[in-house]
Amino acid sequence: MKRQPLRLAIIEATRILERAGVASPRTDAELIAAHVLGVERSRLPLVPLVDPPVVEAIGQLVNQRAKRVPLQHLTGWAPMGRITVDVGAGVFVPRPETELLLEWGLSIIEGRQYPVVVDLCTGSGALALAVAHERPDAVVYAVDIDPQALAWARHNAEARAAAGDTAIRLYSGDIADGSMFAELDGLVDLVLCNPPYVPPSTEVPPEVADFDPPQAVFAQEGGLEVIRYAVAAGARLLKPTGGLAIEHDDTHGSVVPELIAGRRVLSDVRCHPDLTGRPRFTTARRG
Repeated sequence: MKRQPLRLAIIEATRILERAGVASPRTDAELIAAHVLGVERSRLPLVPLVDPPVVEAIGQLVNQRAKRVPLQHLTGWAPMGRITVDVGAGVFVPRPETELLLEWGLSIIEGRQYPVVVDLCTGSGALALAVAHERPDAVVYAVDIDPQALAWARHNAEARAAAGDTAIRLYSGDIADGSMFAELDGLVDLVLCNPPYVPPSTEVPPEVADFDPPQAVFAQEGGLEVIRYAVAAGARLLKPTGGLAIEHDDTHGSVVPELIAGRRVLSDVRCHPDLTGRPRFTTARRG
């Protein structure tokens, strides 16, 4: 069997994905090739020639991606900070923009010993586990209401603990319940939340519409229902100087800061842009 240039396989994959309307065709083509080869994407130039079965395997995954199956479902994982978490059917796929929220949260607890962190609407556990990886001394709590999401979070938590990270404390619960984590009221250094926040009438890409669980994407009250509960939980849980960060829809750039500012105990309210410059998450401090 004659070996073939990997570069040509990636060019063809890019063409197929571009025609299918995939947002980042070249990036996805390279990530699929790297996944098949079992190498980092940055090392693809070091693999000039590949065997025909490799080209065929890349082609099979590219055809699935062209049907708008999420890339992370094909590879089986998604990055968050310096870790990866397993994802698939039944759990929300973490997005790159959420890493900005993670960075802000880590900056808040920098220099604090044994910080207490709460991750609301944890989903796959990505945020909570990324914090635990960066801060082995942190006591990290995570909660979600969805049994399927919790199963993924539990799986990922066990994998990270096996890799040597400090174990997180994972709970099933509804953040609308004002008694949730009542024993932590006024004791938490950092509250993070990436809730469902897309207004129900919003048109979303096929990767979201057909594969992300709707309850992890959409929220009533124009996307604000769960955010209201997160703001209330943050105001209750945070200790003085503690930080709150909530991701939200890009149409919420004014309303979420107003919601947070309405809590007298919260101050220094700021809205932050995502990687494309759109309003994406809002932060505050407990006064």
